Amino acid sequence: MELALNNYLCSHTNKSKLILVTGGTGLVGSHLLYDLCKSGKMVRVIKREKSNISNVKKVFRYYSSNPDELLKNIEWVDADLLDIYSVLDALSGITEVYHCAAMVSFEPQHEEEMMRINIEGTANMVNAALEKGVTKFCHVSSIATVGRAEHGNITTEENFWKSSPDNSNYSISKYGAEREVWRASEEGLNIVIVNPSLIIGAGNWTQSSSNMFTKGYKGIKYYTDGINGFVDVRDVSSLMIQLMNSNIKNQRYLLNSENISYKTFFDTMHTSFSKPKPSIKAGKFLSGFAWRMEKIRHLLTGSVPLITKETARSAHRVSRFSNQKIVNQFPDFKFIPVEQSVNDTCKLYLSDLN
Repeated sequence: MELALNNYLCSHTNKSKLILVTGGTGLVGSHLLYDLCKSGKMVRVIKREKSNISNVKKVFRYYSSNPDELLKNIEWVDADLLDIYSVLDALSGITEVYHCAAMVSFEPQHEEEMMRINIEGTANMVNAALEKGVTKFCHVSSIATVGRAEHGNITTEENFWKSSPDNSNYSISKYGAEREVWRASEEGLNIVIVNPSLIIGAGNWTQSSSNMFTKGYKGIKYYTDGINGFVDVRDVSSLMIQLMNSNIKNQRYLLNSENISYKTFFDTMHTSFSKPKPSIKAGKFLSGFAWRMEKIRHLLTGSVPLITKETARSAHRVSRFSNQKIVNQFPDFKFIPVEQSVNDTCKLYLSDLN
């Protein structure tokens, strides 16, 4: 592996920045790779040995007429975030890191694995970055790590995490990861952290938030009164790059386009798909019944539950998030409206059906 990395470095000595991305096969990572490659950057990407990169190729085809040429800018490297030695090898010669990799699960049986990947894996990344002299490190965190404002106020970067039985295992793992990044900043690593709200975008239609569009196309009958922040994955990628290209360091930013109800979100999606809008209001009692039935179905059949206790709670929560800090930082930047983001994503979903 060292020989391959050294050959790569020698063949690109004219590049002032050598960039490494983790989580490149995910929703945010694949769009970030496209934006970096489109701008002519050479990127090394850490992936697991059995990872499928077909999703990255698909995302490149969404936006480019010459995806194969752009894909040549990527060097894929097999490494395990829990193996510090393979991480150190992957960071040889790297000047900038975008850490997008994370495990997302709301199933209790995945708690221990998720904690290790998200917290220990991030600790390995920042420790290796410190040792290898990385000049800047961008960490993709989550809106779930930000404390919720009380009394219906809007949450900002100044709202800090509070321990609570309502915190999901995922949010706990991401909070732990964020603490590792802040610890590294105190040890001399220049970092920026982004906390996206619920991300809208095209990719693997069976995973992450993209799976919402698969469910929407099949038709969703129920809705809740919950409110959340939403942001387009293209905006997340663009802002990450702008932050890394700036002199900003040791700051975190909420990335959020709009705060809307889940009903509005799914109504827009169903309209775009020419499907009937959700018409049955699901109260907390019905949601509670649903996640319990799904748990029983999971125990009997081993199938993945469609709804869990944590996702049921989230669907009823009213949360509003500010984007003022990032807007003040980049006043010319305009977030993609949620309606446009949903419609664009629905079109890509339909194109994949053909």
